[in-house]
Amino acid sequence: MKVEGVELRRIAMPLKAPFRTSFGVETDRDILLVRVETEDAEGWGECVAMSEPRYSSEHVEGAADVLRRFLVPALPADVDANTVGASLAPFAGHRMAKAALETALLDAQLRARGESFGAFLGAVREQVPSGVSVGIMDSVAELLDVVEGFIGEGYPRIKLKIAPGWDVEPVRAVRERFGAELQLQVDANAAYTLADAARLRRLDEFGLLLIEQPLADDDLVQHARLARQLTTPVCLDESIESAAHAAAAISLGACSVVNIKPGRVGGYLEARRIHDLCRAHGVAVWCGGMLETGIGRAANVALAALPGFSLPGDTSASSRYYARDITAPFELVDGHLEVPTGPGTGVSPVPELLDEVTTSREWIAR
Repeated sequence: MKVEGVELRRIAMPLKAPFRTSFGVETDRDILLVRVETEDAEGWGECVAMSEPRYSSEHVEGAADVLRRFLVPALPADVDANTVGASLAPFAGHRMAKAALETALLDAQLRARGESFGAFLGAVREQVPSGVSVGIMDSVAELLDVVEGFIGEGYPRIKLKIAPGWDVEPVRAVRERFGAELQLQVDANAAYTLADAARLRRLDEFGLLLIEQPLADDDLVQHARLARQLTTPVCLDESIESAAHAAAAISLGACSVVNIKPGRVGGYLEARRIHDLCRAHGVAVWCGGMLETGIGRAANVALAALPGFSLPGDTSASSRYYARDITAPFELVDGHLEVPTGPGTGVSPVPELLDEVTTSREWIAR
């Protein structure tokens, strides 16, 4: 397909409440959207890079710069979304920026031929179970109130963010308050070291689904050592940036679960490759989230409908983070979200809502 131009649009989305993790607090999101115009259709992608390079080395201003200067100019005259990764491969890293561009191209290509994201990826479900991520709170009492609210909304799985000093006691309190039947897991965002193994072993008594990314993202060997010391399954997030990384982690025994975030791994095509690899090796996968708007959430929900996704993902309803989304909102029904069936991602921004939150626009002609 012929790309006529690419728009980089920045939007400011305030969060309903501050979201605190081991690496910082977010109160709003500076989001980069990528819109591709082709001769037959337009497509949208959402870059999940944060304002500051804390979750990873990428940040939103850098993503816009690398798209503008390198990635968009590297697109061939005749583009196929399935092979665009090869055109972008000479540029090291910047997976979130690459993912946004590839997703926009894939969205446009699928819209032009009337095929949904889910059908293209290989979805086998019409709806997916939705988990919710709960940030670090000021007190255990506040945490219990927040968790109770999400359970009341129908979320079947709760994920608690943890960090040194906020781990065993809050997890114990949630488990005692809501019982053994609650699907409960924790996420450390690489906040611990192997020296903390004894403390992390104390989490084994709570029957958690998994402990996510306890150690540094670049240390598979230490994760393998930790995994042998825990009965709680170890899940990797930040450590997995490609199918090759997933293969290495599996061969080392560094994890038994993988959180697949399409932005982190360079796009939905690589995400599907990781899914296929993990499924072939009996490793559970689930779809992570990065506080996406409806644009990114739609594609994530389609991915989470693939057969290997056996655990609820962080594919919460739009109302989890935003008072008003820029697309028609995703709503929780009996603990599930519907997989969009329209062409492409099946969603588009509502023009007047998008304009209200837009802070800048840049058109790159082809």
